[in-house]
Amino acid sequence: MQPQKLELIKREDYREDYANSVQLRASLWDFFLLFGKADQRSPEDVQIENFQGVYLSPQQAKALLNLLRQNVLQYEQAFGEIRLDPQAGASDIGQGSVN
Repeated sequence: MQPQKLELIKREDYREDYANSVQLRASLWDFFLLFGKADQRSPEDVQIENFQGVYLSPQQAKALLNLLRQNVLQYEQAFGEIRLDPQAGASDIGQGSVN
């Protein structure tokens, strides 16, 4: 059996951007990731400009989880532990946020 040929094609509207904010909503059918840029103007004022939302099937979400886990472990082995801001793990019912 020959391996599949995989061809990656960028659509005309493809773009790359930097996100330091990811919000997550989950339902029975899918996961929704909302990417944005957070700008802390003062200790009390944080503004998040969202620029892209992506829906994932539960299977793709789990595959992404596994890829991220593996790559974060490799990163930490090479560069040291990644420390999280205590506020970064805050979440609401049905919604999580990493800023």
